[in-house]
Amino acid sequence: MLARKSIIPEEFALSGLASRMPRKPVFRDRVNKARFIAKNGSCNLAHKNIREQGRFLQDVFTTLVDLKWRFTLVIFTMTFLCSWLFFAMGWWLVAFAHGDLDSNRAPGTDNEMKMCVTQVKSFTSAFLFSIEVQVTIGFGGRMITEQCPTAITVLILQNIASLIINAVMLGCIFMKTAQSHRRAETLIFSRHAVIAVRNNRLCFMIRVGDLRKSMIIGATVRLQVVRKTTTPEGEVIPIHQIDIQSESAVASNSIFLLAPLIICHVIDRDSPLYDLSAMELHAATWSEEIQWGHRFVPIVTEEEGVYSVDYSKFGNTVKVATPRCSARELDEKPSILIQTLQKSELSHQNSLRKRNSMRRNNSMRKTNSMRRNNSALMVPKVQFLTPGEASPGVAVT
Repeated sequence: MLARKSIIPEEFALSGLASRMPRKPVFRDRVNKARFIAKNGSCNLAHKNIREQGRFLQDVFTTLVDLKWRFTLVIFTMTFLCSWLFFAMGWWLVAFAHGDLDSNRAPGTDNEMKMCVTQVKSFTSAFLFSIEVQVTIGFGGRMITEQCPTAITVLILQNIASLIINAVMLGCIFMKTAQSHRRAETLIFSRHAVIAVRNNRLCFMIRVGDLRKSMIIGATVRLQVVRKTTTPEGEVIPIHQIDIQSESAVASNSIFLLAPLIICHVIDRDSPLYDLSAMELHAATWSEEIQWGHRFVPIVTEEEGVYSVDYSKFGNTVKVATPRCSARELDEKPSILIQTLQKSELSHQNSLRKRNSMRRNNSMRKTNSMRRNNSALMVPKVQFLTPGEASPGVAVT
């Protein structure tokens, strides 16, 4: 079970659309504006001049999870290496204090059994013993004895420290590999959003789908308009995030992503797109991402009792009859929608008549051509014979 925290398929800044009266759009040279939210969902935001860096150390685990992989792997390696070296120094000091480093204690003698740790006579051997204790390898060449209580204390401390290090480091690696945004890599969004009429209302629509067969339960869709606004008091809000409601669910925006879905936002009075017209969209810098007067083509079909999804047509759209005015103008003049639909119907009927006429003409041409060919085959051949030949007269074959 995985909850999709946020799905932001398109990001666009609608500056200057707060005016209630329609106005003539101003066409300008389009400038490549930096996106606030990238297509993959990452936020194009840089944090600078953070003075209280110590706050990140108060939550070490989350800080390690948020780090990039190369830093995490370096910290992972250095943590174990430093702990081995630290306790190796501890074992070497224990052996030095107990006199185990004396060369007179030869292997196989009684003096060896009085050592804190057998076969530890240098820092290298102490380092190897530290690794054996912490990762529980235990080759058998070096072992602790009951002769030294200090060594037993160091053994207990190293075991406790190794459990803590393993829990933190391995948990960090697991969390980084099992983060929810990894599951979202198979979630796809349509390259373009569309604006068209649905149920006699002007709607903003996108398509979202999941490539995996394992369903996401409890996924949520969140649509936002991010724009620069100015309050009546003159305060400038550079990144003003406005939530817009989708038609899929009124309360929770929860969706059942069994098959690709079209998320629809009705452009009503509460929508920040209420004053947006086709002319203003064409003049905006983000018009390439929104297609006015288009609709997504169906991609789910039933084939031999199984519903099949053709992802090759996932982002394909088709032109449909859509008024060029804003939703506000449609509410004020409903006749615009009726006239647009009537024109579309007449155009559709005329195109059908033309197609039928062309089919009839082609059929008649084929029929006439076949008749001419058949009549040419049935014409009798006339052969004239001269008087000097065997049978005078005319022979018809």
